[in-house]
Amino acid sequence: MAADTAIFVSKRLQRAAFAVLCLIAAQFVLASCEPEPSPMAARVSTLGGY
Repeated sequence: MAADTAIFVSKRLQRAAFAVLCLIAAQFVLASCEPEPSPMAARVSTLGGY
């Protein structure tokens, strides 16, 4: 009986852990898709006032 309960809990924890890992992976994918400003673009925008 205790073994059945332990297996049931571990299955639930596996699902939760998998969901958390998927969310972390999605964050990394979305962060890598955002373009970073290039140094040249930053220089051009600062020289616009001259």
